[in-house]
Amino acid sequence: MIDFLQEAEQLFGYTQDLRRDFHRFPEIGFQEYRTAGIVARELNNLGLEVTTGVGKTGVVALLEGEKPGPVALLRFDMDALPINEETGAEYASQNTGLMHACGHDGHTAIGLTVARMLNAHRKDLAGTVKLVFQPAEEGLGGAESMIVDGVLQNPRPDLTLSLHLWNEAPIGRISVTPGPAMAAADVFRIQVTGKGGHGANPHLAVDPVLAAAQIVTALQSIVARNVSPLKSAVISVTTIHGGEAFNVIPPVVKMEGTIRTFEPQVRERLLERFYQLIQSIAGGLGCQAHIEILHITPPVINDVQLSARVGQVTKSVLPECELATDYRTMGSEDMAFMMQEIPGCYFFIGSANSERGLDYSHHHPKFDVDERALVYGSALMAAAAADFLK
Repeated sequence: MIDFLQEAEQLFGYTQDLRRDFHRFPEIGFQEYRTAGIVARELNNLGLEVTTGVGKTGVVALLEGEKPGPVALLRFDMDALPINEETGAEYASQNTGLMHACGHDGHTAIGLTVARMLNAHRKDLAGTVKLVFQPAEEGLGGAESMIVDGVLQNPRPDLTLSLHLWNEAPIGRISVTPGPAMAAADVFRIQVTGKGGHGANPHLAVDPVLAAAQIVTALQSIVARNVSPLKSAVISVTTIHGGEAFNVIPPVVKMEGTIRTFEPQVRERLLERFYQLIQSIAGGLGCQAHIEILHITPPVINDVQLSARVGQVTKSVLPECELATDYRTMGSEDMAFMMQEIPGCYFFIGSANSERGLDYSHHHPKFDVDERALVYGSALMAAAAADFLK
């Protein structure tokens, strides 16, 4: 039996160097030219069949086993975020205003490490590994762009595997949850229009600020009173803009936010009440409301059988780790688009270490991970793929 944990330990220097290099030079969605170039170089050095420019800046490589069998797609995202880094790390971002504040630098390094390990064991594989390095996961449509460019064809995968370094969990905890694991994400924009006027004469105006305040409060009643307490949903108003002066009632207030749900029926009911409440409150206060809903991602729903198998591999390959099978997050992930078409398993690698101050949340300017998680992620991903192709 292949000891993938030992191999990942031996390759840790390679993985860490790659991760820190990617961290120093972050690139945002669809601009990952340097990162994609390194990925392509490393995969070409392994003698793999490599295709670049998939979904604009994505990279795909095929690793053929010695025997025929299923096709396993392994996906790793590459993009960074428009955030000024504040970690003070020796490998901190050198690209002003950009930062790997979500762990994708680690994902890319893990993916290249997995490629090296599986390539060394081609004779043990019955089937094909499709290594997918995806651009623009952070809400820009990278997965959809790759699908349009044919990433799920030639050959068509039979299953998908994907992972995320996860600072919501401590180092040593692996989460493999059957069924819904990450939420669907919608973005909403609301414009409340009234009639501007002097702040000293509110009776001569129609105040959209008052309407907006009532709307923000009332929206929370949807989750509290229209969604079953046994279900999950989130409505968060995250921006409000209106007015320029202390003594002027503005004519317009604009709000934006996000909606998160796991189940289509819950989302449908939530949106129904969302429209009803906003229009009723705005109209009742003499205003008009314009609502836009932008659907970002569907939920990540893990295949039950694949998840059970990955869980068993976790116990075998990472006996020192804790396995959680009931973790869910309202965070979203565009891997969901690929998993709508191909059954898959998306798992989390705990990466926080509070004793070392490595426990800031994702998208925080001080986000960083315990790099021991790179070993766990590499070992588990390689072992899971090999298990499906044995």
